[in-house]
Amino acid sequence: MRIFLTGATGYIGSAVVDALVRAGHEVTAVVRDNEKAARVSARSGHPMVGNLADPASYRESARGHDGYIHTAFESSPRGAEVDRLTIDTLISLARERTAGAGTSPRFLVFTSGIWVLGSTHHPAAEDAPLDPTPMVAWRPEHERLVLAAAGDGLRTIVVRPGTVYGGARGIVGDIFKDAVNGLIRVIGSGENHWPLVYDRDLADLYARFAANPEAAGIYHANDEGDERVIDIVAAIAAQVPGKPDVRHMPLEEAKAKMGPYALALALDQVVRSPRAHALGWSPALRSVAGNTPRLLEEWRSGVVDGR
Repeated sequence: MRIFLTGATGYIGSAVVDALVRAGHEVTAVVRDNEKAARVSARSGHPMVGNLADPASYRESARGHDGYIHTAFESSPRGAEVDRLTIDTLISLARERTAGAGTSPRFLVFTSGIWVLGSTHHPAAEDAPLDPTPMVAWRPEHERLVLAAAGDGLRTIVVRPGTVYGGARGIVGDIFKDAVNGLIRVIGSGENHWPLVYDRDLADLYARFAANPEAAGIYHANDEGDERVIDIVAAIAAQVPGKPDVRHMPLEEAKAKMGPYALALALDQVVRSPRAHALGWSPALRSVAGNTPRLLEEWRSGVVDGR
């Protein structure tokens, strides 16, 4: 298939490029500059320079693809606005190819996240009610728009990854960095649970979305390890040279320093992914604490390589 991808040099998107290329797909990726284009080319993708905030800069290159995968997010005050603009553009492009008789089905994947669930009082599957933390209060509406676009030969998918780990980036990567630097900060007691997913396992799920013509609707993506933050921290602290200090910050102090991000990190979530499993998806890694030596080496390698 010919697949158009946003966020191809991001944490999720770079792993998705690898998975799609391994599956034999041709990946066109919109990137912001020539340096990012070189990184996509090195992964056997086909980059084109454009800006999601300016759909005219990439619309022609995005036409005529079999699938559209949106993993990008602009971390700026305009982030939600640009995300909505990108969704509208990709829906329009996907519908161009599905309109009329004789055209083959197309697909669109939107990357949301499990923070839209809020804290869960019971294991939450894809049909769980939403209670988004303030940082992602805009996402449910974007999910709705994507799902509502389905039909007339277009299948649409919303994927909600857990906290992604692997390599040097992401929230868990930050814990490795803090541990090496000698101080890990934990919000509250750390008894809260984080749903997690290994970056390569998550990317495999995106490849399954492309391959399975029945894949549509909402999918959770997490390893179902039900790990507590304090256990992840203890496992990482035990693997680094020296013994890092672990400081527990009251939530109010964390909010003052980190804003809405602190509320997201403090969520207590137990999440299930039955619809992803029904596609044959089975994560290779199911624990950060249980794979800390391997993940530490990946983190070190990622720091050196800039991944």
